Amino acid sequence: MEDRMRTIGLALLACTMFVVASPDVAFAAKVETCAPLGKSKAALQALKRAGWQIDDEAERHRFVLALADCNGAPDPEIRDGLAFEATQHLLRKGLINDATLAQLSGKLQAQLVELDKSGFRRSFAALNLSEIARTDRVKAWMTPEQRAQMVTAAVDYMRSIKDYRGFDKVGGYRHAVAHTADLMMQLALNPAVDKEDLARMRNAIAVQVAPASASYITGEPERLARPILFMAQRGAFTDQEWTQWLAQFAGPGALGSWDNAFQSEAGLARRHNVTAFLSAIYVNAQASGADALKSLAAGAMEALKKLP
Repeated sequence: MEDRMRTIGLALLACTMFVVASPDVAFAAKVETCAPLGKSKAALQALKRAGWQIDDEAERHRFVLALADCNGAPDPEIRDGLAFEATQHLLRKGLINDATLAQLSGKLQAQLVELDKSGFRRSFAALNLSEIARTDRVKAWMTPEQRAQMVTAAVDYMRSIKDYRGFDKVGGYRHAVAHTADLMMQLALNPAVDKEDLARMRNAIAVQVAPASASYITGEPERLARPILFMAQRGAFTDQEWTQWLAQFAGPGALGSWDNAFQSEAGLARRHNVTAFLSAIYVNAQASGADALKSLAAGAMEALKKLP
């Protein structure tokens, strides 16, 4: 009997080991030891202190592509304080050529649709894509097809977000909604993005203003408001179009009715999220003093007055 039990125990251990070695966990182990071009965390910290200087152009381009593999790293210093900051620095300094930017863009867009149980990789792919979108805004290099594809990727991801985790002291930020709003802000600022694509982004943002399963506490309403403010400055939409778009948020949405809104978590969450979003739009539009934002401010205030 002892031998039989030992055999069963070993079989169960083997099954457990097989589960531990499943693809998802294997990937998690891979990202936990993220080391772009073999650089350890200490080496990345040293490179940061040196201003991310990599003199060899080919190595610099390989490095920025490898950094994308750190988007799923559970260590917030590696993911955010090192990998993202390095990417941002190299792109804003104009140290990455167009071919590599296009390659990096494709890699990051692919991450937006990958399985991501931790919630880090997709979110930080969106944040890094915002920096790529910025390079095209500052100096156009994308083809119309590449730009349209980035808009589509941003819209599809924004609509798909169901993970509303913001910040925790162990993992740092996930912030999928805010990071995707940053991507849309850069696209909204780009004059090469037309009204049709602006409308697609605007409608995707509307999906996340007051989702049924979230009560925002980490600045999401303000981040969602930014691309809207810049869209309005573009003058692509009429005053009536803005008023009609903003009016939708005054309604109860999935609640069906505002009755007893203060007696349910869902009601309180919707009122909180909508109020924060509309207030961010109104305050910023008013403070800007820009004529192009007057209708936006008026529409936001009209919607706010209709909330319970």
